[in-house]
Amino acid sequence: MISAFERCTDLTIGGGPIRHYRSGEQGPPVLLLHGGMMDTAEGVWRDIAHRMAAKHQVHAIDLPRHGASRPWPGRLDRQFFDRFLDDLFDRLELPPTAIVGLSLGGGIGIGYALRNPGRVSALIAIGPGGIGAKRRAQFTTWAVMRTPGLLKLTSKYLARSPEAVRRSMITNLTAGADTRDFDAILDLVQAEARAKARFGEPALDDWMVDAYGPRRMRWDYLTELDRLAVPSLWIRGENDPLVGHPELAAAAAAAPGGRFAAIPDAGHIVTYDQPAEFFRLADEFLDSAAGGRERTG
Repeated sequence: MISAFERCTDLTIGGGPIRHYRSGEQGPPVLLLHGGMMDTAEGVWRDIAHRMAAKHQVHAIDLPRHGASRPWPGRLDRQFFDRFLDDLFDRLELPPTAIVGLSLGGGIGIGYALRNPGRVSALIAIGPGGIGAKRRAQFTTWAVMRTPGLLKLTSKYLARSPEAVRRSMITNLTAGADTRDFDAILDLVQAEARAKARFGEPALDDWMVDAYGPRRMRWDYLTELDRLAVPSLWIRGENDPLVGHPELAAAAAAAPGGRFAAIPDAGHIVTYDQPAEFFRLADEFLDSAAGGRERTG
């Protein structure tokens, strides 16, 4: 497989192994954070990293328990990721950096930007977790997540059921099987499903499980976004079944100076379905955010 990045390094950060990817030598830094479940940096950013590298120093990681960042002990909850990103910024000696986060990575990025505005220069949240007070089938989802052993059994099932992974990608994560390079993307996702089973990991990340309460989400960043101190762009694929238009539009409205964009013909992982349009929006926003910092610097 041809890598999405120019180079990579294996590091120990926050007590565990992390694969760190790099592209680009000039311009302001950008940190890419992929989503949960079966996402990896090589997958989600496969058609994005090289585009951003023309104007930015691009950093990306496989989040703990994803891709080459294995094995990881303990519980990887919201408090863990705040500490982890502090350690990551320190280890990489990053100045204030733009965070681009998808789904789980978006939720992690929102929380970190709220609590550490001096380390984050801008935020792009793509179909992020942590937005909205309630989800469809809230109680049922919570009960399934809390059934002992079920999420690890789900990982084993997905590893042995490539057709189930394919259906999930078509139904929940992409615009469908007509997504460009769908089979190549599916190969990466199925390899990640097998890795989760091999390492005995649950199908859902701890951050995602902890976010759910029986009747309401345990945290909803919509209530905190009025104090977000960095420029922000909120992106949703118009066909995304997981994150609603009203919630994401409300997030953009709540964040001071926030912007909202919906991408047509895209599902939850817009970087798979519409990479060129996503990059256009991100590039324009990052240029604008950098110009604003120069004027106020």
